[in-house]
Amino acid sequence: MPVAVAFNARPKGRSAILAAMEWARVHETSVLVLHVQDTGVTGTAGLPADDASVESVREQVAAITADLTDPSTPQWQVISLTSAGDVASALLEMVRAHDVDVLVVGSQKRSELGKYLAGRTVQRVLLDSPVPVLVVKSSPKA
Repeated sequence: MPVAVAFNARPKGRSAILAAMEWARVHETSVLVLHVQDTGVTGTAGLPADDASVESVREQVAAITADLTDPSTPQWQVISLTSAGDVASALLEMVRAHDVDVLVVGSQKRSELGKYLAGRTVQRVLLDSPVPVLVVKSSPKA
């Protein structure tokens, strides 16, 4: 079964992608890059993300993986959905739909206010995920 990684364009996302690639290499599997396009518009949840958004994610992941020189670099693909504000539910829906082994998410140190405002998605994923979740700290190199 593949490993899934929650896409994030910040450094924590790069660290998560690199960790997912390493997990997949060691376990001889592939990587599903889970991308949620948050439209914030009621009634748009679960629809395919727009082509430009998906292509941007592909380009960013390709740039990250271009630095990997190991010939056994895993195959990867981008899986996208839209969300109307509930990113955690969209991520968990994709995890269930694609029968993954583990979900990799990036994290970073936050202030108390930052934990309150931005930590809810990761917390929901941790509590509600049907598979183990690997939380990867943002690397200064990322």
